[in-house]
Amino acid sequence: MGLSYNGQAYAGWQSQKDVSTVQDRLEDALEQFTTQRISTLCAGRTDAGVHGVMQVIHFDTDLQRTPYSWTRGTNSFLPPDIAVQWAKEVPANFHCRGSAISRRYAYVVLESPIRPSLELGRVGWVFRKLDPAAMEQAASYLLGEHDFTSFRASSCQALTPVKRMLKIDISRRSTQSNSAYWRFEFEANAFLHHMIRNIMGCLLRVGQGLEPPEWMAQVLAAKDRDVAAPTFSPDGLYFLGPQYEAHWGLPASAPAYDGLP
Repeated sequence: MGLSYNGQAYAGWQSQKDVSTVQDRLEDALEQFTTQRISTLCAGRTDAGVHGVMQVIHFDTDLQRTPYSWTRGTNSFLPPDIAVQWAKEVPANFHCRGSAISRRYAYVVLESPIRPSLELGRVGWVFRKLDPAAMEQAASYLLGEHDFTSFRASSCQALTPVKRMLKIDISRRSTQSNSAYWRFEFEANAFLHHMIRNIMGCLLRVGQGLEPPEWMAQVLAAKDRDVAAPTFSPDGLYFLGPQYEAHWGLPASAPAYDGLP
């Protein structure tokens, strides 16, 4: 299944005791639809407040339903801020996480002298002007395979901090008022816990002129979380979803993808 959700009301994807999570809401809905308890796995766990544009999950079941029935039936038991976008039967050797060849995230940031209100939780916020050339130069140091220890949360359980950053795109859309929306897109073979939020903290320091672009290379080389900027807010962070090889026949995006600023 491909799943989209607004993460503001949830303590992240992964099931936890005594708090509401996206996984719990999905598995509750599947149980109501099928009258069986179904356990799910996801392509990428998201933190509290982080949104999912196309979270891909898989589960095993002997039940026979059409893809349309799985989608509509599950959605009828989900809360309004979570929706199954599509469903598809896959071979037994498919794994939503292990079969992914890359993962994508986007950060949407409002540059404005006034904090967001209507977009609360859906955008990050900076009040200083951002320099695109400086941020693009800083981002270039992160492309390729590196040890990303400097951007790794202390609670990260990944076996290795070495990841391959495939792409970082930065774009800006002006508004009629004295503000702009920035979109930062990241694609890598995999990400460490809080890696994107920590990179964003550094990119925004450079963009606001608080550090030179070369500082990003120094942070990366240090392999020390203490030298990097503070972790940026989860507001405005979207998991765009995993990428798979074409032979699996899975959608590459969901309708919500094009709706982001």
